[in-house]
Amino acid sequence: MANIKTKKGTIGILTGGGDVPGLNPAIRALTIRAIREGYRVVGIRRGWAGLIELDRNSAQSRSEMVVELTEEHVNKVGRTGGTFLHTSRTRPSHVPKDEVPLHLRDTYQDEFNDLTKETLANLEFLGIDTLIPIGGDDTLSYAVRMHESGVRVIAIPKTMDNDVPGTDYCIGFSTCVTRTIELTHALRTSAGSHERFLVIEVFGRYAGFTSLLPTMAGAANRCVIPEHTFDIDKLCELLAADRYSNPSRYSVVIVSEGATFHGVETVFSGEEQDMFGHKKLGGIGDIVSARLKDLSPKYNSGRPINVINQRLGYLVRCGDPDALDSIVPMAFGNLAMGLVLDGVEGRLVCVHNGRYDNVPIEMVTSRKKLVDFKKFYNTERLRPQYKQFDSAPLFIMTGD
Repeated sequence: MANIKTKKGTIGILTGGGDVPGLNPAIRALTIRAIREGYRVVGIRRGWAGLIELDRNSAQSRSEMVVELTEEHVNKVGRTGGTFLHTSRTRPSHVPKDEVPLHLRDTYQDEFNDLTKETLANLEFLGIDTLIPIGGDDTLSYAVRMHESGVRVIAIPKTMDNDVPGTDYCIGFSTCVTRTIELTHALRTSAGSHERFLVIEVFGRYAGFTSLLPTMAGAANRCVIPEHTFDIDKLCELLAADRYSNPSRYSVVIVSEGATFHGVETVFSGEEQDMFGHKKLGGIGDIVSARLKDLSPKYNSGRPINVINQRLGYLVRCGDPDALDSIVPMAFGNLAMGLVLDGVEGRLVCVHNGRYDNVPIEMVTSRKKLVDFKKFYNTERLRPQYKQFDSAPLFIMTGD
């Protein structure tokens, strides 16, 4: 497989970070267009991990880490969720000693190791002319490093949190919002039957788009987001009032996993960190639920209000993509291939003001993309606020 090139060249595709619906449609669109334009396409398995775990002296390693992509191959998986190339949260520039691949452990023995040299050597060995990584801000931050190291890179944004700077939309976001609305509505039957508060915890480390948008669509009475530290007593008061005004005597709040309230910091499910320095979030919904029950007698004539507490977790990122996450990835794949054909590199394909576009890849590391809570979030009422829709992005408050 080493240095095999067609007349036009070889394109490498990888997916990194968390899985979302829409990755396989993007790979499909990109592969089919590239092959028909005369390019060879290879998929790198397990994201950036594949480019450090590849042992250039092992045929078995090459077959495990790299797959030749054909139209027949991608057509079979193009309608499905997840990523058939698999994924990881690997950061080649910061690999812990115990995670250095076996064939490299004699060379790299520091507590944290920069394996960028190996990544570059493997890209050259595979004869990859253009690398197209599909991922969120962590995955694409290393794509910026590759671009700065001289690799031809075109990036595609993916994350259900929709928090990659430079684009209004990231692959996976629509399905996440759709599933959150569907599952929250389904849980209303239990909340109403028992006249309870319903607390839904959703993904969202830094950005609250995944709780704000479903609430705006009517899935919940209130939502709390990472961008604003809220008052739990105020939330209880609002939910109690919502419950009282509801003939079925229940109310709903959607809680971003990165949300905090006065006296409680960010909640982690464990102390282990990934290579990007992130601890796994999860559990704020449990704490909010317990506190709401404790506080509820104050707003319910001395009687406690029980709580249904549900963490949606992977239910909103598994399974097949919805319509938008089938269409946008197709467009992003073709946009990326269009840039390759034009000889352009170092770009991030994107949606901007409702139109497909591209921006410098450095946008990914320029800042964090967060909810403009002063504009779109009512901090007193703990729910979305929106007054003007003219010229707004499709998802209203996700413009970049």
